Amino acid sequence: MTLTYSNTFKSLCLLLFIVSPIIKAQDTIQNSQIAKDSVISDSLSKQVFNPNDKVYQFKTKKLIIPAVLITYGGLSLAIPALDNLNKSTQNEILEDKTRGNRFDNYTQYLPAAAVYGLNLAGVKGKHNLRDRTIIFATSQIINTSLVMGLKHTVNEERPDESNHLSFPSGHTANAFSTAQFMFREYQDSNFWLSLAGYPLAAFTGVYRVINNKHWVGDVVAGAGIGILSTEAAYWLFPTINKWFSPKSKESKVATMVFPIFQEKQAGIGLVMRF
Repeated sequence: MTLTYSNTFKSLCLLLFIVSPIIKAQDTIQNSQIAKDSVISDSLSKQVFNPNDKVYQFKTKKLIIPAVLITYGGLSLAIPALDNLNKSTQNEILEDKTRGNRFDNYTQYLPAAAVYGLNLAGVKGKHNLRDRTIIFATSQIINTSLVMGLKHTVNEERPDESNHLSFPSGHTANAFSTAQFMFREYQDSNFWLSLAGYPLAAFTGVYRVINNKHWVGDVVAGAGIGILSTEAAYWLFPTINKWFSPKSKESKVATMVFPIFQEKQAGIGLVMRF
């Protein structure tokens, strides 16, 4: 079956159909529990950081999913049966003349954008702007380091033969990193809303294959790396937070970390006032 832009548009509509009830549910909860939400909002805005919170605790079971995904991706490079699955999937896409698009260049960032957008709209997450940005920046640093390190070490050729930086999929790693970020920020306040980033992440991974930029194994490994990167950022936050916090009440050091987007480049800005 050939996938056209019309079908792609329908897929996006389906995603919006899935996500919109979740957001409406959030509004319903807020309207029905105004007093309770007001207290929660005040508490979250002041951000009483608790280093003993379960989200910062390392647990082996949280490694299971990313480990399985990364292992599968790695094995697809060495096991003929999995390598054949990569190639047969790609051949079917090419034979069916499945049409791709460039939406995956943007959907990889949408879950993170949603976290900041929802907070601006008054739907508070787990952390305030400062702490949230430190965690997000940490996850991106870890994610980029792992992805680029593996790309230049493995040197797997892309399906379209454009270069040898196919494994793992950076777009997919970014997408699942931001989806996991959204999950961690909203899992306590609204579990269903916290899941909204995963369909976008899956969409990104699927279209990296459809666009002939990655093998299936690349995408699966990228998903695992993205999830792992964000989990590691939350585990490291209590330690990293100390680096940006005044050592005493008398200290007048103020710190702000923020994202920077300029033309086609993105980065992190740091401002410290002594």
